[in-house]
This record gives sequence, structure tokens and C-alpha cells, in this order.
Amino acid sequence: MWSGLLGGDLIRWSLALRCPPGPLKAYYRTDTPTLDTPYTRAEFLAVDLETTGLDPHRDEIVSIGFVPIREGRVRLAEAGHHLVRPTCPVGDAAAKIHGLLDDRLAEAEPLAAVLPRLLAALTGRIPIAHHAAVEREFLSRACRAVYGHRLAVPWVDTLALAKRRKAMGGVPVAEGALRLGACREAYGMPPHRSHNAVSDALACAELFLAQAATSSGRAPAALRDLIT
Repeated sequence: MWSGLLGGDLIRWSLALRCPPGPLKAYYRTDTPTLDTPYTRAEFLAVDLETTGLDPHRDEIVSIGFVPIREGRVRLAEAGHHLVRPTCPVGDAAAKIHGLLDDRLAEAEPLAAVLPRLLAALTGRIPIAHHAAVEREFLSRACRAVYGHRLAVPWVDTLALAKRRKAMGGVPVAEGALRLGACREAYGMPPHRSHNAVSDALACAELFLAQAATSSGRAPAALRDLIT
């Protein structure tokens, strides 16, 4: 049930009733686990976005990557990576970061065609991202633009979990120590290809599993210990 996460079935039912038929309504009509569920019994979806900038009020999504986690394992065969055609030019600054140029994105599908695939993958699962506020706001605004309603969903933020771990250990946070690559390095994980949506989603999924496995004692961590 979703009630343990966001305050009651009435909220979800209300959103489901107001949404038009389609992927967002299907998402709201499907329950997710309660806060006392061990993470090994819940399903997650690590999500990463590449965008034209960091302002969700002005910038656009140009790439969506996602990787499912089920039974405490990454399901790479079910991963997805989709380019999104923006309505405006990408801009040199963003293109230098993720390498997605206007001519390539001109052949991609629009957001309205790609968003249903993400929502289908997310249905029944809890999303994970590194610095989740970015993905949360961009996707919420995307759903509002396409379906007329926001995406209200609890997130697991691997950056927040890393910050919490350092704070509990009394470890000062050095500059750059909370970047995805640095957080992975703290667990002995190898470097990954950054600024590629599906590669970053996979890197985030692997980091989450390491964090979850070390966040409590012998018993698997419950969702209440992981959702930030």
C-alpha cells in the first residue's frame, strides 16, 4: 500500500480519479510498499535524466535512463534508455556535458511519447536518483505538461543517504565527496561513464544497494530507513 509513504490512500485515489486515462492514472492506481517493508521485498527504479539545463521551469529533458531493482538485485535486462526531442536548441553548455547535439535529438521522439515508458516502468516501484530533487521536479513538471497533473511520488536519494552516513560518522563532507562517482568510490566501486542517462542510472542503482546493505544491522533495512 502507498499510504505508509505519502499520507493515505485518499491522496492516491484522488489523483487517480483526476488523471485522464493513461500511464499516470495507471501509476496512481497501483499500490507501492509501506514504510515497514524490507528493501529486499520492494521494487525500485533508478532514474537519471539529461537535460538542457538545471532549471525545471525553463529547461527540458533530452534523455531518460532507468534501471529496475527487484529482490535486492539490479535487473539490467529490463533497463531503458530513451532520447527525447526538445522544443528548443540544447545549447553549447549542456551539449558539452552530455554530448547530445541538436541534430541527433531532432530524430528522437517527443516527451509525450517517451514519458509513458518511464511511467510504465515506475508503476509499483519506488524511484531512486542521485540528488533526487532534480529528477523529481523535472518529471513532476513533465507529467503536468503532458497529463495535466503532477507526479507525486516518494523518492530514495542516494546523495542524501551518503550525506546522512557521513554525518552519523562525524565525517566532514569535502568538496565533491557527494558526487555519484565519489560516493561509489567510498564503497570500492569502479568508475562509470558519467552523463549518460542509463549508465548513471545503473551507477545509482548499484550505489543504492551498497548503501541499503550497510544501513542497518543483520535484518534488511526497511523503506523508512531509506526514503529521504
